[in-house]
Amino acid sequence: MSELKQKLTVSASPHFRSRQTSSGIMLDVIIALIPSLVAAYVIFGVRTLVLSAVSVISCVAFEYICRRVMKRHNTISDLSAVVTGLLVAFNVPANLPVWMIIIGDFFAIVIAKQFFGGIGQNFVNPALIGRIVLMSSFPSKMGSFPVPLVSTIPLTGATPLASLKTGEMPEQSLLGMFFGLRGGCLGEVCIAALIIGFIYLLVRRVISWHIPAFYIGTVAIIMLIAGKGDLGYVLYELMAGGLVLGAVFMATDYTTSPISTRGKFLYAVGCGILTSLIRIFGNLPEGVSFSIIIMNILVPLIEHITTPEPFGTPKKVKEAEGK
Repeated sequence: MSELKQKLTVSASPHFRSRQTSSGIMLDVIIALIPSLVAAYVIFGVRTLVLSAVSVISCVAFEYICRRVMKRHNTISDLSAVVTGLLVAFNVPANLPVWMIIIGDFFAIVIAKQFFGGIGQNFVNPALIGRIVLMSSFPSKMGSFPVPLVSTIPLTGATPLASLKTGEMPEQSLLGMFFGLRGGCLGEVCIAALIIGFIYLLVRRVISWHIPAFYIGTVAIIMLIAGKGDLGYVLYELMAGGLVLGAVFMATDYTTSPISTRGKFLYAVGCGILTSLIRIFGNLPEGVSFSIIIMNILVPLIEHITTPEPFGTPKKVKEAEGK
């Protein structure tokens, strides 16, 4: 009799249990960001640690307070606020005033994330919203980059992208660009550290290679055409600015990127095209943040186009002519 009372629960696929948890995934992302944090500390000094610590603490505090005010269960233990705090810090220069980064954290956590329901509900990347707000509100501070402390070259402080925008080749060598001996935001300058983080995420199967490869590959092809076959120009464009940081750590965000491989291809190629167009024709030398945000908004449309129908879905019956 007891067996008859048992209920049969029918749920949607997938019907398997994954060992991955939100906190585990976020911990892997934090670990992948550590090489870039260490590199930024070596390149820009103690201000790296100060801004990163303030940003992380602010994001966690904003999330805790916001969840309490909204009377929702608290989610600070999933570590997503820590990741957002690090990414906001990685998107600002080392000499940014501390109070400014707190403003960016507020918009990232409260406006872009919690107002839409929290983790998994935001439709745009929170860290990029924080960056865009800071760029729009404090353009001079966000566009002023300190010279790397470890550089032995008397650099002027101008970023490589700014030089490329004016038609001049950057002062930095390609090797120096690879190891971060240039002006820029904290987390974007050292390509070597970003590649280490990318490899770690691939090994841990936190992300796939599709979005970063298609994104960077699209920019490379367009810049090869724009640079009239100059490979040096292409390499400078790929390593300058926040392209690698954005492609690896922000364009791949689970919530704001497509699920299917076809969707990831369209999404990443769209990011690459927009980034290239902004860099070539726009007034700003950088275009990664705006490109990813625009494609984030288009993700529902991409999913609608590329997601296959579940097995067993009945075909729609065409309406009779004349009706």
